[in-house]
Amino acid sequence: MGFFEKISAGLRKTRESLSSAVSGMLSSFTKIDDALFEELEEILILADTGVPTAQKICDLLRERVKAERVTDPAKIQEMLEEIIAQMLAGGEALRLNTQPSVILVIGVNGVGKTTSIGKLAAHLKQGGKKVILGAADTFRAAAIDQLAVWADRAGVDMIRHAEGSDPASVVFDTIAAAKARNADVMICDTAGRLHNKKHLMDELAKMSRVIGRELPEADAEVLLVLDATTGQNAVNQAREFKNAADITGIILTKLDGTAKGGVVLAICDELQIPVKLVGVGEQLDDLQPFDPAAFAKAMFSSGNE
Repeated sequence: MGFFEKISAGLRKTRESLSSAVSGMLSSFTKIDDALFEELEEILILADTGVPTAQKICDLLRERVKAERVTDPAKIQEMLEEIIAQMLAGGEALRLNTQPSVILVIGVNGVGKTTSIGKLAAHLKQGGKKVILGAADTFRAAAIDQLAVWADRAGVDMIRHAEGSDPASVVFDTIAAAKARNADVMICDTAGRLHNKKHLMDELAKMSRVIGRELPEADAEVLLVLDATTGQNAVNQAREFKNAADITGIILTKLDGTAKGGVVLAICDELQIPVKLVGVGEQLDDLQPFDPAAFAKAMFSSGNE
């Protein structure tokens, strides 16, 4: 199953909510006017795009309608898809060109961080990459064991220390192992908490210094895992983490469990952080590289319509 089929299935709840609302609204208008844009903005806000992003989409739509002299409301949905795809595009590809490349994965507990690491490892391995995991979330009970289960499922190596160990020392040893075993990508888990931003910042900074010293030329991604079902709370989490870390991209999980898929737009537009991977199910291959055009299309069409 390709990305569109997976994301279309994963966005079923969002599509049923958003597409039916947009279609119903458009069918009730015989001309394009301010009332139409006001209703569309409200629908987008209810899909958790956020107020600023909903306003921006409608402003861009107004400009296109005026420039292209569109008068038929039926044309709006296609234009809306195109605008959304354009807003989401840019920076979605992972930068993993060096050997090894580094991925630090951050996020609060419960968002699917460990699961996402396992699925990402499996995805990269399937693409021909040799992957090694580093269990640098050494503070949460059972975090190391959970990651070990996913390493086994994905069929990749993992470096671990005892619970309570220094996370930076795990990163150091993972780098050493990645070099010795000619790994293409090392993925490091990190502590899943945000209650003390200074401690988080210090911890991430220490890990980043180790990476910078040991792998100064390596491509490095810092990926924040967010739970799509939490809607605008996910945007708030991203804002907090952005203040604490140099985030290069988002992994958005549990899209299949929410009608608020519009949160993707809020993250990309308000925070200027690209979504790089999306989780659309429970299977090992259900973490998919993000495709903006397919995502925008799947918000409105299942492909069977």
